[in-house]
Amino acid sequence: MHLISATADFVLAGMPCAGFPIVLWEDMRSCCEVNEFLRHYLSRASIESPKSWPLTGRALYDYFSFLETHQLVWTDVSRNNASLVAAYRKYCLDTIRLARNTVRQRIRYVCAFYEYALRQGWVSNLPFDYETRRIIRAPGFLAHVAADGGQKATPSVMPRAHRGIIKFLSREEVSALLKAATNPHHYMIIRFALRSGLRREELASFPLAYVLDPSKLPGTSQNLRVTLDPGDGSGMKTKGSRKRVIVIRREMMQELFRYAKHWRGERASLTGTEQKPVFLNQDGQPWSADGKGIEAMVRGVGKRAGLRVHPHMLRHTYATHTLVALQRQRKIEPLVFLQKQLGHASINTTMVYLHLLNELVDDAVLEYDDELNEWLGD
Repeated sequence: MHLISATADFVLAGMPCAGFPIVLWEDMRSCCEVNEFLRHYLSRASIESPKSWPLTGRALYDYFSFLETHQLVWTDVSRNNASLVAAYRKYCLDTIRLARNTVRQRIRYVCAFYEYALRQGWVSNLPFDYETRRIIRAPGFLAHVAADGGQKATPSVMPRAHRGIIKFLSREEVSALLKAATNPHHYMIIRFALRSGLRREELASFPLAYVLDPSKLPGTSQNLRVTLDPGDGSGMKTKGSRKRVIVIRREMMQELFRYAKHWRGERASLTGTEQKPVFLNQDGQPWSADGKGIEAMVRGVGKRAGLRVHPHMLRHTYATHTLVALQRQRKIEPLVFLQKQLGHASINTTMVYLHLLNELVDDAVLEYDDELNEWLGD
């Protein structure tokens, strides 16, 4: 099997799709059914999110490579022994020992392929059954939106999720990390991440146009609402290109405004070219769009502080402490607010933070945002 990426000449739904996955058999013939599924699935679900392309393409390529290596035929869905997908799952988990979440992701795409194949009449039945699995929720939390009754029909071949422990930074670790960020640009990126919960690519693309002087804004509210809109021409990028509104403290906006006027201005002058993002690298250019440069920077600062940290851990830190503070105040539905702030498509994704609440009983962490200022001597 071969997995190749399309050039910009490949057009789908009227859009050039450089990097779109194409699966070929060993003799370089097109794996027609897989490629038709990819065109259908990715154009329907996430054509504006090319990051999903290699994951989906790799999953189907890997599954068909497994079948080809073991001389199995993907349409053989009526075998009396173990199903094709179950055999592949066992191979992934037991033979090559992939992480369970990786296997779950791959099996999800493989199952979606077979569901599409059944609708197209390529197979007479699915090589797996469905079973009802319980969705674990905190007692009483968001019961009014749980229309599924706490249950979900899931392919029987899907490995059960083993939720890992979410790692976040303590008060002392946040302080140590920021003190280790002696570069003012790195300091501001990390501080903004801790106070906004943005993803690394959202940090990399956060536009200068969104940074305003709070003293000239109407009202006296402590919080400002900022609309992250990938379609407004500012260069903002969000997961799935979804528009959302986030809440930023007025003090944080003031810090961003001062940073943009002074430190950013120095870097922007290096190129003489107007750049859209507020954060620029040492050459005066935008950080890489996927945020990998920011990832390396955060890890480097963390290493100097004696911590193993990455941008998503900063996101976890923001989410965990904010959820605890909102729980204490009992003024709004904490998970609904946090879901919107973090840009989660499903509330179930946000709920992973619930199991951390019992660990955060010390009053020192309950007012995270205010204390962050105190720790830093603001």
